[in-house]
Amino acid sequence: MTDVYTLGEPLGVVSSGRVRHESEARLDVCGPEFTLAIALARLGHRSAYLGKVGDDELGARALTALRGEGVDVSDMRVSEGLRTGLILRETRVGRAQRVTQYRAGSAGSRLTPGNVPIDRIGASKMLHVTGLTAGLGRDALEAVRTAVSAAKNAEVMISFSVDYVPELWPSVREAEEVLGELACDSHLLFLRQDELDLVKPALTPEREVVVDRGAKGASVRADRMRYDVPGWQVPIVDTAGAGEAFAAGYISAALDGLTPQERLHRGALLSAAAVTSVSDWQGLPTRSDL
Repeated sequence: MTDVYTLGEPLGVVSSGRVRHESEARLDVCGPEFTLAIALARLGHRSAYLGKVGDDELGARALTALRGEGVDVSDMRVSEGLRTGLILRETRVGRAQRVTQYRAGSAGSRLTPGNVPIDRIGASKMLHVTGLTAGLGRDALEAVRTAVSAAKNAEVMISFSVDYVPELWPSVREAEEVLGELACDSHLLFLRQDELDLVKPALTPEREVVVDRGAKGASVRADRMRYDVPGWQVPIVDTAGAGEAFAAGYISAALDGLTPQERLHRGALLSAAAVTSVSDWQGLPTRSDL
């Protein structure tokens, strides 16, 4: 049985200083669900990942990384004639990191409901989806909805990370409608402080809501109680991937039957590991590292 099934878009990522002046850059592969699947596999959980890549070198690299980390990629698709999506991250001193998306028409954005394995999701312990994948287009959104419906019908626990990226949505109103719908379908909800207003209907006492405040820490409301954990006390190299790492740590502890406070602690450990690495996922710990 799969512990956590997830679906999303694997991406290439180029990290650099300001591109117009920089002569060097770093190439990696990433994606929120990509990072989460690898993080869980490193902790000994059985994770499965569904996504589409192009028949290009970036797609091959993404598949190689997933396989090498022990993630089940039997449902992955390679789309001939399409490109794997790419994002560019520019770091400038004293300013927020600038992220430019090159994913319109990418292989990963062509995920469809027909690609979703209903039976495999139904046989998993948990389904994890994100608002980022839901924002890639109509077909990707319907694929996410199909996965959620399969989990609900099989009484599989649903985890949802809001992951709001404004550039992917036609309007804030549409984002609120879709993200609110998925949040209300979830049992476990992850979001940032600035995303609370997007999913207000889902913020009920019955739902386990985890709020990631980055360097300020995180909190969870579970069983009508609130628990908190302080922020990072580590040298910060790059904060990309920290949210997904946190969610993976929290889910891992939940699968292990730990308390909400212990779940927060493991989430914080993985998040701290992520921010001390230049990669979203390469610095994440194994079970023995914990």
